[in-house]
Amino acid sequence: MQVGTAVGNLAGVIGVRPEEAAVVEQLKAGSEEAFAWLISRYQQPLYSLIYRILPNPSDAADITQEVFVKVFRGIAHFHGKASLRTWIYRIALHEALNQRRWWTRHERQQVTIDAGGEDHHASSAENIADTHESPFEAFAHAEIAARVEAALREVPEPFRTVVVLRDIEGFGYEEIAEILNANLGTVKSRLMRGRAHLKSLLAPYMEAANRRPSRRSSVSQACSAEEAI
Repeated sequence: MQVGTAVGNLAGVIGVRPEEAAVVEQLKAGSEEAFAWLISRYQQPLYSLIYRILPNPSDAADITQEVFVKVFRGIAHFHGKASLRTWIYRIALHEALNQRRWWTRHERQQVTIDAGGEDHHASSAENIADTHESPFEAFAHAEIAARVEAALREVPEPFRTVVVLRDIEGFGYEEIAEILNANLGTVKSRLMRGRAHLKSLLAPYMEAANRRPSRRSSVSQACSAEEAI
């Protein structure tokens, strides 16, 4: 019960910048509860970010764990010049891009997508789908999510990273500028170009989708025909 209370208190504190010092103090003191909460809070978001950067999605889990190792080792040197969240994402982005550069240099000939990568892709789509939707709606939304994820991987860096941070992770422009160590003008320019790339990649799919009847309409028409009979 005490552990749960401590974690709950941490959750209330972490979102307020002036009170972040209390959380950082517990992390620096080696609090197991603080680190457990940190992992539970950031593991999935960091994995999602890293997964969308690396050419080989199977590496995402390993790099995510490496990020937490870096956080644990580096928390003593965190002085609050940026928010804790921004600092953690900066580490994650640095590790992911380093791994991407290594992969580009040493594994260019091994560009494959194995069954494990497809499983991760499917689970991402399933997370986006609403479990209360009809099977047809859920399938349609999962298909769209899969198309967007595939197209996003084709958006060149550094535009893709800004799109992910802004449109998927929900960071503000100032936060993104801190994470990337770039000015606001650069962030906005990259975001605009990244969105334009993504839109152009999705345009053929959207045009095809608009030309074909919706599954719901097809089912409704079939049901109406059956009732008429």
